[in-house]
Amino acid sequence: MAYSAILARRGSGIIGWLIRVVIYDICITSIAEIFGVSRMIALFIFLGILAAISFGGYLMKQKMSPGVEDDY
Repeated sequence: MAYSAILARRGSGIIGWLIRVVIYDICITSIAEIFGVSRMIALFIFLGILAAISFGGYLMKQKMSPGVEDDY
């Protein structure tokens, strides 16, 4: 019973990973088609968008609670 639970958890992780890859591929393909660039350039645009979103989130966190640090 425990072995099947481990396999189910591992399988769901693989399926989740594949779903993420498909979503990222759709995003990159869409960017490439909209801007008329190669998939490599679209990948860099996509990574730049993700970096901008994460940097914006970091700035918002610092503005909302400047005294809280992420020391682990």
